[in-house]
Amino acid sequence: MKAFLTEIRGAVMSTLILAAVCCAIYPLVVFGIAQAAFHDKANGSLIVAGDGTIRGSKLLGQSFTGVKYFHPRPSAAGNGYDAANSGGSNLGPTSKKLADSIAQGISDYRSQNGLATDTPVPADAVTASGSGLDPHISIANAELQALRVAKARGLTEDKVRDFIRQNTDKADLGFIGQAGVNVLTLNLALDAVSANPNP
Repeated sequence: MKAFLTEIRGAVMSTLILAAVCCAIYPLVVFGIAQAAFHDKANGSLIVAGDGTIRGSKLLGQSFTGVKYFHPRPSAAGNGYDAANSGGSNLGPTSKKLADSIAQGISDYRSQNGLATDTPVPADAVTASGSGLDPHISIANAELQALRVAKARGLTEDKVRDFIRQNTDKADLGFIGQAGVNVLTLNLALDAVSANPNP
């Protein structure tokens, strides 16, 4: 009986010590390091306006549909860009619904941007990402939208292309993935200087 109680005591003490280390000490240390060394990223990479209003996160896409805005990649997350329902469409490459959606998306994209009917359309302009929350579009996608946005805002196309370059994130570590244009930061930057801020 004494040996049994000794084993029980050892198990209980081990559990309490591990719970304290894993559930309290370790998370607090990691939280402290993150806040000290990576404050912006640890708090969601939020974009805060001058008046303190949170405009969004650099890490999450948002829906923009107005003619004066760069349009993001399509989203299949909930009602669109819903972080609580992150996910893709789950439609396979042989799906007629997917093929029809892409065909309609290509037609709409060309029409919205005043493109010729044979202009190649970047894949990210008509397909959702796996998460449905991707904040970036390809540089090719952004450049095809530049003329429409420039006209709507009363800016030169070269000026808009400068904003595209300024809001392009390079590939991770310089070689992982591709460079992408952050749609939210680009649209907010344009809103701040647009000659025609009204829709």
